[in-house]
Amino acid sequence: MAGFSETLIKNHFTLYQGYVTNTNKLMDTLSTMLKEGKTATPEYAELKRRMGFEFNGMRLHEYYFENLGGKTLIDKAGKFAKKVAEAFGSYEAWEQDFKATGAMRGIGWVVLYQDKMTGGLFNQWINEHETGHFAGCTPILVMDVFEHAFMIDYGLKRVDYIAAFFKNINWEVADKRI
Repeated sequence: MAGFSETLIKNHFTLYQGYVTNTNKLMDTLSTMLKEGKTATPEYAELKRRMGFEFNGMRLHEYYFENLGGKTLIDKAGKFAKKVAEAFGSYEAWEQDFKATGAMRGIGWVVLYQDKMTGGLFNQWINEHETGHFAGCTPILVMDVFEHAFMIDYGLKRVDYIAAFFKNINWEVADKRI
């Protein structure tokens, strides 16, 4: 992908594999503890809390990887562009808000969500993996803005990474998710 070095991608997949491994270990351990009747323990409680971090770290990376790899510009007459234009007044206004959210100080994710109840769209900052998700909403477009996502190639130039991200969005995936 243009703007993403092989080293950056390999590191990203290595981190992702850690989330998959830890999610599987936690599921096994929690299942064992349930069978053994060890649910009223501090260890069980802490593992349950940790599950959100590991699982969402895994799942958000899957959304992120899936919505990358595009080779074409957005079709402004397509489903995605039309929906964000309706929600934000124009495609350009949505893009400005998404990029501005990604450029905020801190670590986390930017997610364009669609509210299942209203159909409404909004960009949301997710701090960590398990904090800030909106109940009943579907991730449509996910951008990783943890340092590992850009520091190797861009150093502190997060805005340049965001520009590269936009050049690599698979708009067909975004169309299907909306």
